[in-house]
Amino acid sequence: MWPRVNGLRSMELGTPGPVRAELNALALAGRKTATTGLLAEYAEEAEGLEYPGERLALLDDDGELVGVIEITGVEVRPFAEVTWEHARAEGEGDASLEEWRTGHRGYWERLGTRVEDGTPVVCLAFRLVGAS
Repeated sequence: MWPRVNGLRSMELGTPGPVRAELNALALAGRKTATTGLLAEYAEEAEGLEYPGERLALLDDDGELVGVIEITGVEVRPFAEVTWEHARAEGEGDASLEEWRTGHRGYWERLGTRVEDGTPVVCLAFRLVGAS
């Protein structure tokens, strides 16, 4: 189960350390307005999918609130069907969809999950509604 902060489910982008700090900074600057997760992680954590209009607490490495985001879109699709529009909205500087796919496959594989073209992923779109 994900931590709750002020009654909100939480969002912890990336992994603790420099990756999370960078992703949070991008979100707080309004440059990151999307993220992608593995559908299997929702089952592992006994969590339902986010829904449009839901607000989430954006957390740092210490579990401290750094901002609040509002979900504006949710799509479950195979990894190979993630669009360039979504990948670009992640704001991480990828120059192409192929670069995004390579980076995300590598990230999840370093965490121990092999991602195939058919692996279901959750594509979230969001907007920043408050910063701490």
